[in-house]
Amino acid sequence: MSKELVIISGKGGTGKTTLTSSLAYVMKDKIIVDADADAANMYILTSPKLKHKELFKGNPKAVIDVNKCVNCDLCRKLCRFDAIHINPDGNYYVDEVKCDSCELCKIACPAEAITMKEVYSGEWYESETPFGLMVHAKLYPGAENSGNLVTMVKHRAHVISEEQDIPYILVDGSPGIGCPVISTISGANFVVVVSEPTPAGLHDLERVKRLCDSFKVKSGVVVNKYDLNEEKTRQIEEFAKKEGMEVLGRIPFDECVPKAIVNLQIPYEACESVKRAVDEIYARVMEKL
Repeated sequence: MSKELVIISGKGGTGKTTLTSSLAYVMKDKIIVDADADAANMYILTSPKLKHKELFKGNPKAVIDVNKCVNCDLCRKLCRFDAIHINPDGNYYVDEVKCDSCELCKIACPAEAITMKEVYSGEWYESETPFGLMVHAKLYPGAENSGNLVTMVKHRAHVISEEQDIPYILVDGSPGIGCPVISTISGANFVVVVSEPTPAGLHDLERVKRLCDSFKVKSGVVVNKYDLNEEKTRQIEEFAKKEGMEVLGRIPFDECVPKAIVNLQIPYEACESVKRAVDEIYARVMEKL
């Protein structure tokens, strides 16, 4: 069975994709997964060529048959998501964005005028990149169920890895600690948490560590832009050691990184300081898998 390495952060903008894309550059024999379905951006740096595309079905949404509706108003009164409204013609309709798929309106409707309709909430893809096969996804604006979509792309990556005997899966996870992150770290062999030397960075690291512990997943930390606040970096690393996290390395601040990203270059290949740091991080991570 392939081994799964997940890169996450407590919030966006900490350098998670900088590290993941750089690891994708150096890591051999792997499948890349972009599990940040709400804001996928690995494809921006990896120039993928699309091989396969599938639509993703989210939770079904309520639909009102105006020919059966008796205008009793019960559904609108019961809906605590304020998803049912009346149009200028006097007909009831459901706002799909607000509908939570709870089905209470369908159950309560005395005229059986409400049904649940499956809707597509996103897409997932298989693409070839210069760094190997990538499975990635896109959630439609306003759509929900990104956790299920993450589970889908990870499952597809595992199927391919088994079919093609690929030993590693490298996952760029979502920021935060919500449902998509839970789906991302579930089943992972090791999680790398990218932090930043700020009070918020330490706070976010504490939350992510608790999440990893609750799923019994081993984790380590990388401090990005560590030299902007070396005292806070020291506090982050002390916290990590106290909590049993491996301190995997530090990445320095370098103006080369944003310039590389603007030019659609992976920081590893464009920035010598990042290359040196990632080489050390990569060696330590592979010892953990």
